Amino acid sequence: MKIWKFTLLFLIISLTSCGAGKTPSTLQKSAEERNGEYAELPDFYDPDEEFVEDLKEETFSIIDHALQFLGTSYKYGGTTPQGMDCSGLVYTCFLANNIELPRSSRDMALLGEQLELPQVKTGDLLFFITDRRKKNINHVGLVVQLDEDRIFFIHSSTSRGVIISALDENYWREHFVMARRIL
Repeated sequence: MKIWKFTLLFLIISLTSCGAGKTPSTLQKSAEERNGEYAELPDFYDPDEEFVEDLKEETFSIIDHALQFLGTSYKYGGTTPQGMDCSGLVYTCFLANNIELPRSSRDMALLGEQLELPQVKTGDLLFFITDRRKKNINHVGLVVQLDEDRIFFIHSSTSRGVIISALDENYWREHFVMARRIL
């Protein structure tokens, strides 16, 4: 129910303003403005559930860092709480843990071990092609929870900023290319 309210509010705000003079909503405030607290988590996401599997301390730290950016606005090329794109989010969270990745999702997709979906664990990266005309990987997300048959990932979408989505949503399932493990 909460996700619908947020979606409706977001659509109303998006359709009634040009974006230039917007003041951030509670969900869009930067991590710094939220004093490190997470924005409202989606109903389907249960952070307690993810720790059923054994996480490396490094993986936990990367995910925790990523969750602090929930609600951050999308900004092409951005890597700050004032705005970030998908690869900027992943890049920033790994860098905060002394792991330097390439800056683009296409280059990130060349690293680590390629996985089949049943092998995916929390902390792995999911890659997508969202522009079928270009046929290049152009989107990345970080897996934050596994729940039986569902894979949840955090990413920065152009329309909604940093959010958590499920891989089984039609759009993401249709655009999914591969999963890779960096850690």
